[in-house]
Order: sequence, then C-alpha cells, then structure tokens
Amino acid sequence: MTSDNPLNDRLDDDDYPAYSMGRAAEMLGTTPAFLRAIGEARLITPLRSEGGHRRYSRYQLRIAARARELVDKGTPIEAACRIVILEDQLEEAQRINAEYRRAADESAGRAGAGTGSGTAAGSA
Repeated sequence: MTSDNPLNDRLDDDDYPAYSMGRAAEMLGTTPAFLRAIGEARLITPLRSEGGHRRYSRYQLRIAARARELVDKGTPIEAACRIVILEDQLEEAQRINAEYRRAADESAGRAGAGTGSGTAAGSA
C-alpha cells in the first residue's frame, strides 16, 4: 500500500466511522445497549452505514470510554454524558485560548521588533 491510497487517509482519520457497534462495544468492554444509551443521551451520534448499521469513529470511542469510566464509578448515565460534554467543550475552549495567546505573542513580538533601538536611545 502506498501513502497515496485513500484507505490510509481514512485509517488515520479520528473521525472516520470505522467500527461497527459490536466491535465498538467489544473494544470498550461494554454492551451495545450502553452505546445506544449514550446515543440517546446525545453524547455521540454514530453515522449509519448504507445498510443502516451504526458506525463509530475513534474519537467517539474515546468519548464513550470516558462516559463508561464515570458510569462505572456510579455516576448516572445522563450525568456522565453531561460531564463528558462539558469536559470536551472545556478542552476545545482551552485549545482556542492557547491559539489566541500564541497569535497575540507573535503579534507583540513583531511590533516590538519594529521599534529597534528605542530603549538604547532613550537611556542616552
């Protein structure tokens, strides 16, 4: 297989719906009913194959695994789903903030570079 192969792109894609419900449940060590329940709670929305079967991505499996951790610790499934959604939103907000900080630092660095000898001339 070469890197030009579209299959390689899909296998590397975290959002590609590569896993059937049975395989996803097996990987998570849970049941298909659990996956249906977190789908009903709108934590994840699996894509559907042409035949109508649920298909899950690696990203969705990570989200489901976090929900399962919480449920295994005694958190009700609805609360676990809400917690995971909020954690995911917080992570995204932190990523965006870091990007803004980086851009602001770069902008400040460019603005400071334009002044050149401003401090040396002021001290003479």
